[in-house]
Amino acid sequence: MLRAHLERVLITGGSGTLGYNIVRTLGLAHPEMQILVLMRAVDATLFADLPNVSLQQVDMLDTALLVKAVESFRPNAVIHSAASGVRPSNIGYFGLVDLNVSATLHLFRAASEIPECHFINISTGLVYGQQDRPCRESDAVNTLHPYGASKAAADILLRAAAERLDRHLTILRPFSFTGVHDGGDRLFPSLLRAALERQPFGMSKGTQLRDFCAVQDVAEVVAMVLEEGEQPGRDIFNIGSGLSVSLGRIVHSVARQLDLDVEIRLGEKPFHPLEPTQLVADISRTTALGWRPKTNLAYAVWQLAREQYPTLRVSEPEQYRKL
Repeated sequence: MLRAHLERVLITGGSGTLGYNIVRTLGLAHPEMQILVLMRAVDATLFADLPNVSLQQVDMLDTALLVKAVESFRPNAVIHSAASGVRPSNIGYFGLVDLNVSATLHLFRAASEIPECHFINISTGLVYGQQDRPCRESDAVNTLHPYGASKAAADILLRAAAERLDRHLTILRPFSFTGVHDGGDRLFPSLLRAALERQPFGMSKGTQLRDFCAVQDVAEVVAMVLEEGEQPGRDIFNIGSGLSVSLGRIVHSVARQLDLDVEIRLGEKPFHPLEPTQLVADISRTTALGWRPKTNLAYAVWQLAREQYPTLRVSEPEQYRKL
């Protein structure tokens, strides 16, 4: 029998890379769980094979409709993964704040009216400023990156509200990730698209240190936090690979493992001036939960290639990391 706190789960951002993988992870692992996914534009094909998943069209900026959806469904948990603005988007700065801060607080406020509702907020490693070591959850949030700043503001306000209202809140801060359902102009979809089109792949110098994880491993942390979340609390967990590697080396390693026929041109594009040169997660608190990143990053990119670019010739790499 499904535990009471897992019976009804509301998820936002189901069309995004992480949100999609969270829905699939939970939907497959818990067929008795009722999952409601709020989406700005409903795509019925995304979860057609999961009968326990229902979709509802809700614009996160439509406060009245957002609150009504929460009140009607009365979830035991809310997983808020909707966000905008990692890269330049078609909304301005204040639109970014409206979505990542204001809508988040409206969602939390609605959830706080439901007894014992666990609110899980998907934040980002970009809330941290420049460090000369892996970022810890106890580090102050300190960034001028527009996306990172908007998520940091939401983190602070949510923590203050949860403390004041004595609500169950978990903040998860994934660092870089990729895998199935990644898209747009993000790093690895762009690399695969360049290979498919037989075009050179231009990127920054690649000297910045980054922490890349397979998206399915990130989704597993979300599921673990939800499944073990019967005891109320207010926690923060970083999610990453735990490895500090230059971005250029990461991209070259993935391309080599996939036997990807693409010319990688380092230094052709500028480095984002507001991103730290080192952005790596200290994952000690998260591994203490019993989780470890296990998927080889190149395998996650191979899965993405099979999904989005089936005609692209790529070799299948090893699935699991060598620890």
